Amino acid sequence: MMSLHQRCHIAEAIARRAGDALLEARQHGGFGARLKRGEELVTDIDVQLDTMISQALEGMYPGEARLTEELAPDAMSRAQLEGPLWVVDPIDGTVNFAHGHAHVAVSIAWCDEGQPQIGVVHAPFLNETFTAIRGEGAWRNGHPIHCRQITRLDEALIATGFAYDRSARPRQLELAGRLLMQCRDLRRNGAAALDLCHVADGRLDGYFESVSPWDMAAGTLIAQEAGACFSHYGPVPDTVPAALYSRDMLVCVPALQASLASLLAAQ
Repeated sequence: MMSLHQRCHIAEAIARRAGDALLEARQHGGFGARLKRGEELVTDIDVQLDTMISQALEGMYPGEARLTEELAPDAMSRAQLEGPLWVVDPIDGTVNFAHGHAHVAVSIAWCDEGQPQIGVVHAPFLNETFTAIRGEGAWRNGHPIHCRQITRLDEALIATGFAYDRSARPRQLELAGRLLMQCRDLRRNGAAALDLCHVADGRLDGYFESVSPWDMAAGTLIAQEAGACFSHYGPVPDTVPAALYSRDMLVCVPALQASLASLLAAQ
């Protein structure tokens, strides 16, 4: 059986290959873009990278289930979620990528029994790769990372995001307003996987949002292995393992978890 270290090494190599393709696509331009479900931007590169990553994983781990944003977004049965499962976002931050911003990442996690076991988030335009193995810590470019140890909410820099679905934005704005009145400042960077990694390495002190599993599976493990807390400020259904439930999620430094969760959950 392949060790977690071997799986992490292979996932990182695949993520770096995808990152190189992103760099090349940005350099040459000319990629197509369209809306899926009438509201969410997707580029030709998203689909190409999802295909490349899926083929690479199938070649190394034939038959293991995959939950991927473009090719297999509905692989959410309890059996699949609790068995060996790859969770992949080929481009986290598609809008950023299409608009020439650097806050873009490839995210790959491997899960077993509903728990992420390895996480890789590679940011090619920033030349940063974040990795984690459950129980063994988190790293940026091979160096150990840890979240900040602050205790005051008014010193905290918090990040969030906003949904493509405009009907969800009033609630998101209301939650952001609550925190903005209490914390040092808010950021909206546009790539959840990287925001979670930035909680891990102390550039952010918290992150909250409702996203998709492929946005958070790798990043939440990296943040937790760096000392952050992962929780939810809304109910978690019995049909999904809590570690892969991506709605109403909160990742933050330990001392702020109770106060942030209380602010976000208040009616």
